[in-house]
Amino acid sequence: MQHNMQHKTRIKICGLTRAEDVRFVVASGADALGFVFYPPSPRYVGPEVAGALLSEIPPFVMSVGLFVNIDEAGLQDVISKAPVQLLQFHGDETPEQCASLAASVNRPFIRAYRVKADTRSEDLLECEQSYRNASPLFSGLLLDTHVDGYGGSGKVFDWSLIPKELAPRVVLSGGLSVQNATGAVSQVRPFAVDISSGVEAAKGIKDEASVRAFIAAVRLADNQE
Repeated sequence: MQHNMQHKTRIKICGLTRAEDVRFVVASGADALGFVFYPPSPRYVGPEVAGALLSEIPPFVMSVGLFVNIDEAGLQDVISKAPVQLLQFHGDETPEQCASLAASVNRPFIRAYRVKADTRSEDLLECEQSYRNASPLFSGLLLDTHVDGYGGSGKVFDWSLIPKELAPRVVLSGGLSVQNATGAVSQVRPFAVDISSGVEAAKGIKDEASVRAFIAAVRLADNQE
């Protein structure tokens, strides 16, 4: 018997830098908020600033820290001041490095996988398995588009690459917008979506109307199942 349980796609808004943005993003219904601890990024927040932003987040809304090639001492320093609940590794970290980093602060982690033009469906499944094997703290893959440099790309990749059996566990990122969110969620049916530049007035400054419109576009797809 087919139970047509409607899936509520989880929504992460990434790259927050201001308390007022944290407040309206939470009020808009986001499930997770992302903070960028990568100094070259225009959305970078220092640990002390991030710690103050975290104090604005109520229970049951998840805080996520984005890191690029950080070492254990650096990670421990950030977490001591800004105790995010989930780590997101976006650099060249191996499964083993992610495992030891996550263990050093006892936090679960997700791994950004940057999809290239020649990425195959099997590559995604193999990658997920290698991280799962490496650490009990591994929580899942975030799929982004490969570009030069690190962090969000703002570009889409070929969503048809995502294996049907993997989609219900992944975070879909890379080039999502108010305009394409409904189609993306309808096609892929990911567990969650992640957006940063697509809902901004300027880098690191979120636009309330865009955040609300993006969340509404995702919910529209949820209601079409």
